[in-house]
Amino acid sequence: MITQRHDRFRNFVYGLALALMIGWILYIGQAVIIPVIASVILAYIVTAIAQYMQRIPVIGPLTPSSVRFSISIAMIILIVAAIVWLIISNINQLIALAPTYQERLLSIIQGIWRSFGEEFGIATEPTWETIRRDIFGEVSLQSLIGSTVTSVSVLVGTMFVIFVYTGFALAERQVFERKSKRLTESPDDSRRILEIVSVINTRIGDYLATKTLINLVLGLMCYIVMAAIDLDFAAFWGVLIALMNYVPYVGSFLGVLFPTAIAIVQFGDVPWVLGTFLALTACQVFVGSLLEPSLMGRSLNLSPFIILVSLTGWGALWGIAGALLSVPLMAIMVIILSEFDGTRPIAVLLSRNGRIPPKRHNRDIEDRVEGKPGTPADNLILPDRDAAE
Repeated sequence: MITQRHDRFRNFVYGLALALMIGWILYIGQAVIIPVIASVILAYIVTAIAQYMQRIPVIGPLTPSSVRFSISIAMIILIVAAIVWLIISNINQLIALAPTYQERLLSIIQGIWRSFGEEFGIATEPTWETIRRDIFGEVSLQSLIGSTVTSVSVLVGTMFVIFVYTGFALAERQVFERKSKRLTESPDDSRRILEIVSVINTRIGDYLATKTLINLVLGLMCYIVMAAIDLDFAAFWGVLIALMNYVPYVGSFLGVLFPTAIAIVQFGDVPWVLGTFLALTACQVFVGSLLEPSLMGRSLNLSPFIILVSLTGWGALWGIAGALLSVPLMAIMVIILSEFDGTRPIAVLLSRNGRIPPKRHNRDIEDRVEGKPGTPADNLILPDRDAAE
């Protein structure tokens, strides 16, 4: 008994030390690791789009795999290039309008402060001048947006590196099966590795492709609403809303907050600002409550609390990139942890409903006993049966 406790404590200490070392490596190596992981995620999206193209009636099955992959890559490059061009062109216009927005913002705050002072008998003029001089007088929107332009230029360079990595990752995909067979002398172990990778590919690829489609629909809906009310930079905000929707929970909130803030300095009228807020919120609610559950019927089976904790942890570790990658990374971790006896309880705790499929090896044995063919990889995508029960 004492020996078992000693072994458990030793394993706990080793595991904690390993986790700390991995966390430190991820933090100090983020400049190298993030583009690599982003390229792998992008390769998932390319693969999923190519597979969806194969399902197109008549044309899909006749189109060679290389052509489908080439079309998928070209589509993504064009979309990314259009987004970067839109961001850069709109930032230039924002720089030109920044002084006007700053004056309107100061006027609005000044009016609110004066009303507050008259209500409570506070001398508004000295206090307002102090606030204007010490706070808003030191804020230059032009300088702030100018630094954003520099960040965008760095982002463009990073995207180029990611595309190069993605190309090599897709090329490596063709020989991965042959390499995996040489990782171990056991055919069962080799097949198990391939099956785990296949499950990861299926679940993450489906999730990212469907999520991308949903985000495009959300961005288009919000763009139509903002263009109808003649909000400045409607196309820019539509793209930003679509991108931020990749971030769980927080992205939806920011997708409403930023355009509403622009509406405040542009219109300065409560009905228009409130209408913008309510219309964008309605779009978010429709997509989040109706469209997304119907299209993403097969869940990644992650606990909402774990998703929030993952968002916070990866965001603290890698910033915005970590927030964007948090859900796919956690899904991959759950799949891998569920395949090993020692880590399977952790996968159960990370899951949404506590149900994770049996290990691949065990299911194959059951299928052979019952005379059934092997279980398809996407059977690991479990529907949420809580509502049915």
